[in-house]
Order: sequence, then C-alpha cells, then structure tokens
Amino acid sequence: MHVPPRIRPQVQLAGTAEENASALNQNELNVRDLPGSVTIEARAPVPTPLGLFDMAVFRWDGDDREHVAMIRGDVRGQSGVAVRMHSECLTSEVFHSLKCDCREQLHAGLEEIARRELGVVLYLRQEGRGIGLANKIRAYALQAGGADTVDANRMLGLPDDARRYDMAALMLRHLGVESVRLMTNNPQKVEDLRGLGVHVVERLPMIVAPNPFSAGYLEAKRLRMRHQLPPRLRAVGDADAE
Repeated sequence: MHVPPRIRPQVQLAGTAEENASALNQNELNVRDLPGSVTIEARAPVPTPLGLFDMAVFRWDGDDREHVAMIRGDVRGQSGVAVRMHSECLTSEVFHSLKCDCREQLHAGLEEIARRELGVVLYLRQEGRGIGLANKIRAYALQAGGADTVDANRMLGLPDDARRYDMAALMLRHLGVESVRLMTNNPQKVEDLRGLGVHVVERLPMIVAPNPFSAGYLEAKRLRMRHQLPPRLRAVGDADAE
C-alpha cells in the first residue's frame, strides 16, 4: 500500500530533526521561545450576519500559509477572552459535507463571541486535522469501507491528529490577549496551548447536535480521542437515536 508522505510541521524550528520532534511532541516549547516573527499582513472590518468583526490575516516567517483572526471588541490586555481555535475544513465549511461538525462548530464559536461582544476565532490553515486535503479524502474513502476516523488515518500511515498550535499561541500574544477561555471539546487543545505558555483559565464546551452521517465520527472522537462529548448524542433527523 502506498503511504502518503507526512506533511511538514506548521512551522520550521531551529535544531536537528530529532531535537525538533522531541520538543514538539513533549510540548516543551514556550511561545516566547519560538523562532521567527509573526506579522499581520492585512486587517479590515468585515460585516457578517452576526455583526461586525475585525479580520486580521497573519503570517509567520517561513510559513507560506495565511492564518486568520476574527476579532470582536478590544481584546488587548484582556483576561478570560473567549477564543475558538478552529482548523480549516473545506469539505464542511465550503461544500457543507455532513461527515463532521466543523461548520457548526465554527458558526457556534462566532455566535458565542458575538453574544459576548468580546473574543477571537483563530482560523488555522491545517486541513484534515493537519494531514492535508488529499490525505483527508483518502481517509474518507477508507471510512466509506467501514474504518473510523482514527483507524483510517493509521491505515494511511498518518497520525491521529497532526495539528499544531504554535501559530495560535503567537497570534494571541501578538493581539495582546492575557488569558483565554477556550471554546473546545478537545482537552488536547487546552494542554497544547498551556504547553506553549498560553494561560487557559477555562474550557468552554461546544456541543452541537450531530446528523446521521456525523454521529459515528463524533462517537469515535469521544471514545478514542478524549473529546468531552455526551455519549450517543442524538442525531438531528434520527428519530431512533438514543
């Protein structure tokens, strides 16, 4: 079986490959120790159905991707800022695939920040939990044959979750956010941000109802990836779901 190549890390770190892997895997880095600099390439107010957001486009030296912060209110110097750290999902957000809850999570995060009138959505360009779009669709093909989301990645020789949050930590630092309330069901995100020196004071659950196509995906994340989700979430449109 052809094993797709591993994607590169979100950023390039100084040091040998072995030293970098050790530091990344053990979350030994602090955001202040990360090499290079992050800059805002462009910034403008953007009207949305939820009101006006300030959109800032970030870039990190050595990384050709553009990451986005959707900002509501003046977050500089603020503590306990509501933050949704969201990774790109083309299939759900653009083409409305029903296989996951990414689109609903993104909208729920924006809605909560609009309600609070203060917060940030960090939109990170790391498709498919960091494995890229082509590998994600390869994993979908295996899922169509019965594999769950974890086993499909492993069958391709890929990690369960290859995402990194270095950029998110640097974006928060650049915006001057003192501490965050992280909107997520994934405790690994909390651990990773704290390992990068970000003060996470609270995890805010992001529970959205699944549909019949995403229910199994969410259950796999609950059982195999430690996501804090209620067991057997009732699927929208599934009268027999428990």
